[in-house]
Amino acid sequence: MSSTRGPARRRWPGLRRDAPYLWFVLPAVVLYGYFFALPVLQAFQYALTDWDGVSPDYDMVGLDNLTRAVSDDSLFTNALTNNLTFLLTVVVVQTLVSLLLAVLLVRNSRSSTFLRALYFVPAILSSVSVAFIWSFIYEPGDGLLNQAWSAIGLDGMRSSYLGEPGMAIVYVGLVQAWAHIGQLMIIFIAGLQQIPGELYEAADLDGAGRWGRFRHVTWPLIAPATAIVVSYTTIQSFKAFDLILGMSGNPPSRSLDILSTRLYTTYSDSELGYAAAQSILFMVIIAAVTVLQRRALRLTRQEG
Repeated sequence: MSSTRGPARRRWPGLRRDAPYLWFVLPAVVLYGYFFALPVLQAFQYALTDWDGVSPDYDMVGLDNLTRAVSDDSLFTNALTNNLTFLLTVVVVQTLVSLLLAVLLVRNSRSSTFLRALYFVPAILSSVSVAFIWSFIYEPGDGLLNQAWSAIGLDGMRSSYLGEPGMAIVYVGLVQAWAHIGQLMIIFIAGLQQIPGELYEAADLDGAGRWGRFRHVTWPLIAPATAIVVSYTTIQSFKAFDLILGMSGNPPSRSLDILSTRLYTTYSDSELGYAAAQSILFMVIIAAVTVLQRRALRLTRQEG
């Protein structure tokens, strides 16, 4: 008996020593399990039913909800297409512009500090405030942007903006990028300031120009910051619920409907089982996009 207990005690000495501290973690684990893990598990359960969210009874429908979303629901497919267009617009514009501003404002001078603060201001505004501001700018009649085009003699550039089916989601994507460029610029500045100056001096000695310095020194060494920016931007793009509703109303128009608003509309239509199935597909799509982004960034870093 003693020979079996001895090795067991030696195998888990850390657990026995740290056992009293686990009680401090227990409240957080319970809250996480009750408010996050349990609802996720329930979503998988409800996705297999036709529950309306109110009735005490429901029927099991198996994978019919998932099949319906993938192959038979044009509204869900349209929302997915809009969301991917929105994601591409925001990721490209937000990442490139925030990186450019970071490169220009990386020095800790008074003017750079002032401009950093100025560009950061939109990030402290609520999404609803940003939506109202840009709804006024995009107003198709006498909106600020159309007035600006007319003032400089470019009446041909006037547009209905959010009223254009093919471009409306792109215009909203530009608003999303505008609101968060300053925030992500700070992340890039922090990454740039961690690069040793000796590497740039070595690049200069090798005859590298500005593009060579950026390609072989800056870009590979800010890859962690870039991964953070792209991941954060992706999450923003899939969660742009309040910005979309603020600029298009509820329910949003077909040209501005994205996955988060589609889930909300489906739930509002008392189709909780179908909404749960859509949320599972939503989660799978986010995971797939994130994995693809990480692989693309890894390959880009290796090529650099």
